[in-house]
Amino acid sequence: MRFKILIMLFAFLTQGFTGLAQVRVAKNINYAGNNDVANTLNIYYKKDVENKDVIIFIHGGSWSSGKKEIYWWLGRNFAKNDVVTAVINYPLAPNATYREMANASAKAVKWVQENISSFGGNPQRIFLMGHSAGAHLCELINSDPQYFDNLGIKNPVKGVILNDAFGLDMQEYLSKAEKDDYYTNFLRTFSTDVAVWQLGSPLFYVKKIKNPHLIFYGTKTYPAIQIQSERIFETLQVQNVPVSLIKIKGKKHVAMISQMVFGKNKLYQEIYSFLKKTN
Repeated sequence: MRFKILIMLFAFLTQGFTGLAQVRVAKNINYAGNNDVANTLNIYYKKDVENKDVIIFIHGGSWSSGKKEIYWWLGRNFAKNDVVTAVINYPLAPNATYREMANASAKAVKWVQENISSFGGNPQRIFLMGHSAGAHLCELINSDPQYFDNLGIKNPVKGVILNDAFGLDMQEYLSKAEKDDYYTNFLRTFSTDVAVWQLGSPLFYVKKIKNPHLIFYGTKTYPAIQIQSERIFETLQVQNVPVSLIKIKGKKHVAMISQMVFGKNKLYQEIYSFLKKTN
């Protein structure tokens, strides 16, 4: 808790009062037509901006923890640079499986597509971004057609940004990983069924991916993340899908997202460049 408080304090101090004052926040918007806080999002935007790129951010937390409020600084940093940003909640384990989390995330994307123009965003320029388990959900709804098909829409995602993505191949991970407390926790999300592990793995659907990707991972992150990030990068290259892979020297898993508290962090510049070159 103390670490989170310090992170938020540093973020506030590094932004400057003027920049923060320009950013507006629409809080706790329900994207699923119910009263569940697990189906809400916050939107960060500037007044009077129009037709700007949109990022939908899905947080990590091993599919069992985390909430949108933690990442207020991410939304503000993007919005300050004219990127309209939606930070979402989604249902968590043990109350939900990965399918329910993915269904919720897809509903959030649909809501954003239908409503983001009211906040200055371009519904034709929606990008997904996630860290850790959130990156898994980004890629799952992007690669497995069922999630948008079930909502009666075409995949509206212009591009995907994966930040230290965990779980791109859950079948591989759960088949080989040490059976510790983390492993047991993951089974709540993916069950004990090996077939389900495969169905919940974005790399199982990689041939269906057509949109551009920007992939980050830290050189001191978990080996599974490094291996699977390299694999999806190499596979997309073979498929002639526009993709970039950037390794962040010396960074561990949590630091891959917490470093973005600072608006001048180099990941932002890589992301802005990615948005600009994605047509």
